[in-house]
Amino acid sequence: MPLRSTARTNLVDLVIEQMESLIADGEWEVGTKIPAEPVLVERLSVGRNTVREAVRALVHTGLLEPRQGDGTYVRARSGFGAAVQRRLRRAGDLETFEVRASLERDAARHAALRRTDEDLAALRAALAERARAWRSGDLTAFVDADLHFHRTIAAAAHNSVLAELYAHLSDALRATLRSVIGAPVPDSVRNQYEAHEAIVDAIEARDADAAERAALAHLAEGMAALRAGAEDGDAPDCPTGAQE
Repeated sequence: MPLRSTARTNLVDLVIEQMESLIADGEWEVGTKIPAEPVLVERLSVGRNTVREAVRALVHTGLLEPRQGDGTYVRARSGFGAAVQRRLRRAGDLETFEVRASLERDAARHAALRRTDEDLAALRAALAERARAWRSGDLTAFVDADLHFHRTIAAAAHNSVLAELYAHLSDALRATLRSVIGAPVPDSVRNQYEAHEAIVDAIEARDADAAERAALAHLAEGMAALRAGAEDGDAPDCPTGAQE
């Protein structure tokens, strides 16, 4: 959805609504920088003060985050997502991972029961992209691909509340995943291609029990890596936000 000129009276509220829509619809993705103030002024046909007030309001709600000397970034998809991130910043990696395990277990089970052929094709494509990102050696790309894969499973569960919860949680999971992937364990544990493929195979077979077992098995390896890292002092169970 492109930005459009605003000509109504309550300009600040209208600009806020447009920005919220751009974020919610994924046009401005979490973690990306929004256009600079002069660009927003030009595209919206409003004054600088209006743009500044709108941005300030979204910073206050937690959707945007200003970074000194760099710009303003999207922090969360919604007010609820911002609240989830605030809570996770006070949680440890292991606590966050345990919540993730609960959501992914249910997502895999429901996906096995409800997936469509289109869902299955999307899962196979996401699995292949995850493998390519791993081979590239780009940690950021791999984490993004891994999160996309699991979000695709959540979408295949066809439960909008579960999908939204997982999306908000996964936005805050990047640092935790970096802890797992960066832990001193074999590449097979960090990559877990076979474990992820097993989830897709079970979903394709519409075997809900197998999908749940596969999801929990791969997450158990990740939690073991976190525990081992914490014991060795290599990956402390610190608040997620502190590692970003």
